[in-house]
Amino acid sequence: MTASPKETVGRYGIWSHELRSEDPDRRGELAEGAAELEELGFGAVWLGGSSTLDHAVPLIGATRRIVVGTSIQNIWQRDAATTAAGFLDVETAHPGRFVLGLGVSHGPLVQGYRRPYSAMVGYLDELDKAGVPADRRVLAALGPRMLGLAGDRAAGAVPYLVTPEHTARAREILGEQPLLAPEFKVILESDPARARETARAYLARYLRLPNYTDNFLRLGFTETDIADGGSDRLIDAVFAWGDETRIRERITAFHEAGADHVALQVVNGGTGDTLPREEWRRLASLLA
Repeated sequence: MTASPKETVGRYGIWSHELRSEDPDRRGELAEGAAELEELGFGAVWLGGSSTLDHAVPLIGATRRIVVGTSIQNIWQRDAATTAAGFLDVETAHPGRFVLGLGVSHGPLVQGYRRPYSAMVGYLDELDKAGVPADRRVLAALGPRMLGLAGDRAAGAVPYLVTPEHTARAREILGEQPLLAPEFKVILESDPARARETARAYLARYLRLPNYTDNFLRLGFTETDIADGGSDRLIDAVFAWGDETRIRERITAFHEAGADHVALQVVNGGTGDTLPREEWRRLASLLA
């Protein structure tokens, strides 16, 4: 019997949009990067940027044990039948190595976006009929309804752009058994001004998306926190920066709040076309 993601992803993983590249000239570089993450001891790689199984398969083939997941596959961009067929193929070839992370994206980004919760329910119904096991998929859930669905119809949740306070609330909704694997952004910079400048530049795109801003308001942030690139309070809540001790403490806070696994995203102000391998090594060292 194939182990569940909760049993295989370990305590730490890497969230990366850089590893999602579709440039065929970078396949060797991406394979080497994934193999190094495995050797560094990370339990999972989570592929950002509306990723699909197509992005995951080469990394699975280049590694021996690390779990590769989509974080997330946009349900509006690939139909359930195609998703199921691909999943079953890779599960046969590499049992337990792939986790299907699904999300509903955002209204401003999807033409015809409507009733996202119902759309996700329908998508999961189709996956069930096609034979995709519930314990091999996770949902990018933020709000209470989607978190409840993640606990009932999937192996758990992979919330993006959240805080330990959100993790504590999510654990209460999910219960003890489902996987809870929040993403958390790390800036390996100890100067407050430089760290916050890098954070604000990265956060700007997300502050235009109501799913995230609504979630911040549910967590007790205000409209003032969200305005003008984000207050220091908001920046310091959703990014870890500082010396190694401070960063380690910020990551540990997610586990203390109920996370099983934390998917760490390096933010360094880069363009996304270079793997942050030195930063990954530093993260592995401070977590050892």
